[in-house]
Amino acid sequence: MAPAHPAPRPPRLAASAVIADAQGRVLLIQRGNEPSKGKWSVPGGSVEPGETLVEAARREVHEETGLRVAIGRELWCVTAPDGRGGEFEIHDFAATVTGGTLRPADDAADARWCTAADLDELELTPNLRELFEGAGVIPRDPGAPLG
Repeated sequence: MAPAHPAPRPPRLAASAVIADAQGRVLLIQRGNEPSKGKWSVPGGSVEPGETLVEAARREVHEETGLRVAIGRELWCVTAPDGRGGEFEIHDFAATVTGGTLRPADDAADARWCTAADLDELELTPNLRELFEGAGVIPRDPGAPLG
């Protein structure tokens, strides 16, 4: 006899990078695909088979922005709908740019460096501002410099 309710699928692993520059701005991309199409977030995406979270974060940043990064410590881990009835388990890491030229690509419709005040003008993915504030990425006062 089949179970009345199928077992829930395990969350899909994803990795993202939170990149701040020397001017105290944070790099955001505008999602070009679902989930969250049109919303602004940090660059990142699904972990591919055989890939570590750090490798995935580094690859996704390069694919979406053209930038090369060094990945630092994990800042937070959240879950979010994957758009297919399941969830992503998203690991976000601090990162610094080591090379490349900023250009949106892959599933990023746009990419830009943003101040804390800029975040008020953008439609962000859910809870992103609060995660930035909680990790000390941006100040709680939008008029203060980032970092």
